[in-house]
Amino acid sequence: MFRSEDNMEDCLLKKIEISVSEAEKRTGRNAVNMQETYTAYLIETRAVESQTEGQCSPVDSLWRRYSEFELLRNYLLVTFPHIVVPPLPEKRAEFVWHKLSADNMDPDFVERRRIGLENFLLRVASHPILCQDKIFYSFLTQADSRLKALSATFRVKNPDKRFTELKHYSDELQSVISHLLRVRARVADRLYGVYKVHGNYGRVFSEWSAIEKEMGDGLQSAGHHMDVYSSSIDDILEEEEHYADQLKEYLFYAEALRAVCRKHELMQYDLEMAAQDLTSKKQQCEELATGTVRTFSLKGMTSKLFGQETPEQREAKIKVLEEQIHEGEEQLKSKNLEGRDFVKTAWADIERFKEQKNRDLKEALISYAVMQISMCKKGIQVWTNAKECFSKM
Repeated sequence: MFRSEDNMEDCLLKKIEISVSEAEKRTGRNAVNMQETYTAYLIETRAVESQTEGQCSPVDSLWRRYSEFELLRNYLLVTFPHIVVPPLPEKRAEFVWHKLSADNMDPDFVERRRIGLENFLLRVASHPILCQDKIFYSFLTQADSRLKALSATFRVKNPDKRFTELKHYSDELQSVISHLLRVRARVADRLYGVYKVHGNYGRVFSEWSAIEKEMGDGLQSAGHHMDVYSSSIDDILEEEEHYADQLKEYLFYAEALRAVCRKHELMQYDLEMAAQDLTSKKQQCEELATGTVRTFSLKGMTSKLFGQETPEQREAKIKVLEEQIHEGEEQLKSKNLEGRDFVKTAWADIERFKEQKNRDLKEALISYAVMQISMCKKGIQVWTNAKECFSKM
């Protein structure tokens, strides 16, 4: 799915080659000193510049666990909230048809995840902004890099309609792709059974040929074609898994879109709180200046019970409030500017993502349709061959 020719000239991939070349099953102790089995992945990098000069540059390598890839992506989500950060491959086997194992240590699943992790690194390394991050570079080259996962929960009063619609779209996209993958898994299950049952034709025709003289050769040949047809489903469904993995990538991209929306909501929430605090201070200042209280407050009740403040005390409070109002106004301007910059940058990257998504999914769906057509043509050819065998009897 990844294509380097779509990237910018100054991306990291112009400087180094990146690959996840191996996966290795390991055993060790976790944070609570309990024995655990996990898979480590070998990241290899090689400088491109020295290769162009005719020299073979050395390969730098280090091992990373899947959980470390998760930490890296969480770091990127927090550090670049306006960016649609590429997703990771699935942590556990999902949407699999019955012949595939759902075991996380299954070699086929580990291999697919290895390819997905490499694709993730290539996606980040080709992104015009993400590729410049120092933590990402150290993740590729330094075994002792450290990352932290962060999260936030909040609610805003006046959400941006565009981001609300984007969040809704990401939910719908995830739902649609999930349903598509489930349908594909069910079809694969039934298709596998249909193809394998055709093997019974081969057995029956072979047994039948043993008791026939004139028809024997034709039946035997037809049985052979049925056996070939029956065994072909394994390669077909293995190829299908490749297209399913491409769809899964955008299943996880939906969460990346929601992360951008959450960051915008957080900024909007901070802006609303700052505006609310500024309004409150202006009201307090006005009440002190005019001596009128618009709303019930503990301070107002205290004044009625114990007497009004002296003019000096009131002036001192007004002065403090005026300073706080000035600071609040500057802070509000800064947050407004930051919010506008975020929207501008985020929306530009979202548009870039949309183009990438449309191109990738169109390519994947067309390729899947071509594969299905090819599969049907092979089935027609098998029965055409069987027909010819029957005609020669």
